[in-house]
Amino acid sequence: MAITTSSRSETPLETESVSDASLPRILFLHGFLGSGSDWVPIARQLENDYCCILVDLPGHGESDIEANGNPDLFFTETVDALAEELSRSAAPEPCFLVGYSMGGRIALSLALRYPELFEKAIIVSASPGLRTEEERLSRRESDEGIARKIEKNFEGFIQAWYDQPLFATLKSHPLFQEVERERKINNPENLAAALRLLGTGRQPSLWEELKKNRVPIQFLAGEKDLKFVEIGHQMVNLCTESKLEIFPGCGHTLHIENRELFLDCIKTFFNKHQPS
Repeated sequence: MAITTSSRSETPLETESVSDASLPRILFLHGFLGSGSDWVPIARQLENDYCCILVDLPGHGESDIEANGNPDLFFTETVDALAEELSRSAAPEPCFLVGYSMGGRIALSLALRYPELFEKAIIVSASPGLRTEEERLSRRESDEGIARKIEKNFEGFIQAWYDQPLFATLKSHPLFQEVERERKINNPENLAAALRLLGTGRQPSLWEELKKNRVPIQFLAGEKDLKFVEIGHQMVNLCTESKLEIFPGCGHTLHIENRELFLDCIKTFFNKHQPS
């Protein structure tokens, strides 16, 4: 199954469903450098209770990327394409939503823009974007420099990317080498384009939209990821129907660093008999 954006940006988003399509659905959205396959270990643990929809976002995994129109619209077009595919589904009930980092920003936009499609959402290590156009312009300029590094020396970029402090706990984790190996499978030109089109500098600010939220949201942040702990507190203060859980001892990739706790969070929060 492929999800395609509007005619101005015909980008297929490759998806895979894990388990029985008649079960309650969870849409999983990965982070920058990742792919839908990042969620397979999680999906296998949930397959008896949920149908897990794993998406390759534009420029990642098997999904190509091309912007034929205004690049400032690409982020929203991607959100709209995901919503359109979910709307076409024959499933009678709204689905659940999980998004990490870049995928968390897209997931948050989905929940705010199309609340009728989602029962609950888990947003991991993500933000509602930057508040001002000046901040977004500065971020686009920064991301352009990173995109050029990806195109020039991909392996060197991967090493430098994971040398960032927010990934310090991941680098000491037993799964790090596997994660790093999977990241190198991606196409560097596509990743550079994804950063230019889906980076935080292209994301419309969602700070004011948080006040209008109607979907129960669980925000997650790692204890050692101080930036996103603070952003999480700010979002909860603005966002009705939301709460923040902080994973002890974890950094940005808390769903990898403490998979057991992350699975428990999904099962508890998405259980229909639990209060929102």
